[in-house]
Amino acid sequence: MKTVSSLALVFTMMTGGLALAADSVHDFKVKSLEDKEVNLADYKGKVLLVVNVASRCGATPQYEQLQALHQKYSEQGLVVMGFPCNQFGKQEPGTAKQIQEFCDSTYQVKFPMMAKIDVNGDNQADLYKFLKSHAGETDDVKWNFEKFLIGKDGKVVA
Repeated sequence: MKTVSSLALVFTMMTGGLALAADSVHDFKVKSLEDKEVNLADYKGKVLLVVNVASRCGATPQYEQLQALHQKYSEQGLVVMGFPCNQFGKQEPGTAKQIQEFCDSTYQVKFPMMAKIDVNGDNQADLYKFLKSHAGETDDVKWNFEKFLIGKDGKVVA
């Protein structure tokens, strides 16, 4: 019986159950826009603002406010994290290099930018499965620039 339970746990973790089994965002690893692994456990003790972003959206000027938040509060422990997503109106069609160039030249973004991901659907990132399942009010991300606030303990606050 123990073997069956262990196999069920392994299967669940391999098929996306990791997002539901995780205790906090600190249990996740993501990829940066430069394709480097980012261990979210490195952000223990920091407040995270996780945002799905897009370069060709009417809400794209929010990059300016996100950068202002980063500048003003990063020394106090706030980390803004951008996750490009092309699921809403195909408004983030660029490559990682194009996204980085756009963010640098248009909004002088200095906060961490992650690799392009899906935030909904069959291919959604495990981090977003976790965020949505712990946010309480959302089943799916509705559009670009939806935000999740994560406390210092890695728990979803809002």
